[in-house]
Amino acid sequence: MAKCDEGYRCDVCGENVAGITESDLYLRYVIGHVDPETLHTAAERHIGCNPAVAQFIVDDEFSPITATGDFNKRNMDRCYVAEQEKLITRGWQRLCKLVDSDIPIIEYPLPEVRAQMQSRYR
Repeated sequence: MAKCDEGYRCDVCGENVAGITESDLYLRYVIGHVDPETLHTAAERHIGCNPAVAQFIVDDEFSPITATGDFNKRNMDRCYVAEQEKLITRGWQRLCKLVDSDIPIIEYPLPEVRAQMQSRYR
């Protein structure tokens, strides 16, 4: 069976990643942590299965997740945490807006990420 016929399975829990708002891969793509050239080969997981990233989503529509140990944001520099919360929350909110949209995948990333991509590939 082709990968696209199997759906996208989380490499952490093994369950299907049902939608884009649950996708850690697409969240990282939208915020610029995954290059568009490697998007199709990168591992998928649920946002909740990656607490090191998920803990930075601060939105009433997202159930808070806490990372444990050294990766807990309470153990990090406050300025870094504030920057990550702003970026990753915006990324997740962008995913929510992409649901049922006809936007081409190359336009999924945040505006500043798209600008960086365009300058890199000129």
